[in-house]
Amino acid sequence: MLHHPPLARFGDRVATGLLDVTSDPGALDSTGFWAVAADYEGRLTCARFRDVRKEPVPAPAPGRWRAPSAGDWTSSLDRAAYTAGVRRIREHIATGEVYQVNLCRVLSAPIADDADVDALTSVLARGNPAPYAGTIRLPEHGVEIATASPELFLRRDGRTAESGPIKGTARTEAELLEKDYAENVMIVDLVRNDLGRVCTTGSITVPDLCAVEKHPGLVHLVSTVRGELRPDAGWPELLAAAFPAGSITGAPKSSAVRIIDALETAPRGPYCGGIGWVDADRGVGELAVGIRTFWIDRTDGVLRFGAGAGITWGSDPEGEWRETELKAARLLAVASGTYGESGDEL
Repeated sequence: MLHHPPLARFGDRVATGLLDVTSDPGALDSTGFWAVAADYEGRLTCARFRDVRKEPVPAPAPGRWRAPSAGDWTSSLDRAAYTAGVRRIREHIATGEVYQVNLCRVLSAPIADDADVDALTSVLARGNPAPYAGTIRLPEHGVEIATASPELFLRRDGRTAESGPIKGTARTEAELLEKDYAENVMIVDLVRNDLGRVCTTGSITVPDLCAVEKHPGLVHLVSTVRGELRPDAGWPELLAAAFPAGSITGAPKSSAVRIIDALETAPRGPYCGGIGWVDADRGVGELAVGIRTFWIDRTDGVLRFGAGAGITWGSDPEGEWRETELKAARLLAVASGTYGESGDEL
């Protein structure tokens, strides 16, 4: 494997010169610029960098990204297993255990030893631009992530905390279902409750509810939940209250997480975790939900990517499988170097 030095890239902000790495969330309330990667399973990596500069994402260079073959992707849950999982979740809903569960699958493809996740970032920036795009490259610490996330997990500006849950996905606004709006409202209630555990009483507001956002190849329903942190609450308390994000677990969260653990066959890792940056000196930070996210697993020599859908009583198993296909199609084509070959918009 070629040596790829530590780096973090968020939009047009690039951080180099790694100073230290810790799993202590309290470090995010100290000093310096931090890149943050939290796995869904709870592993937290906070990396402080010395040099931060503005620099646009470079254009893809021919041959720089060693793309996996488009036909080599395999899924942790195949179509039959995924649709069976949807039916099982509906049984849990029927007995009153849960209202909504996000069921995910992890896709994997062999990758070259010298594959560079920052080269993938360039390809994603061109083929699937996203508001919370980011890269964290810490090969010595087992973190090599490129995300094209459209979803805000947590934003903090001083004492103000905000989340932007996404629930509801379709190709066009006209194809959004009543179920999509119901899902979104359920998760907004959950996020209000999460933030309410660390925010001052009466400060929680919902400035936007079920706003339609257009992204490459699809549309999402997005809401905004905002509150003012209590004086005794910092990053550790905020992360503990909100993690993992409600939009990728379900409601109630505790029941949804238990069902997810029983039905999913592969760790989610950075997918559905939190990925972003914190400028501790300025008291600001922004973490995305780790969806539309690729990560390199050097232990297996593979590139991984996750896709999922929110399951409710109104879910059709085949329709939910198709939603995961919709979410994955464009990103896998971009990563495999086949996007645009047929002239189709995936």
